[in-house]
Amino acid sequence: MDVELQNKKIELIQWLSTLEDTFLIDKLMKFREEEKSDWWNSISEAEKSSIQRGVEDADKGKLKPHSEARKIYEKWL
Repeated sequence: MDVELQNKKIELIQWLSTLEDTFLIDKLMKFREEEKSDWWNSISEAEKSSIQRGVEDADKGKLKPHSEARKIYEKWL
């Protein structure tokens, strides 16, 4: 594991162990729960349907090259 990352984790653990702010602890717990939740459960049915159609198209080989997609969507990129 990266030494810098390990040091950051240790620093966070030390900081958390001294934390007395209940509001902040609750906020951190909520953040942790949100990070564990599956994003699929937080998107709309329309988004799920669109993703499923895209997967089905890909499975059937109905794909366009990246260059073609960029031309179509370049105004939003």
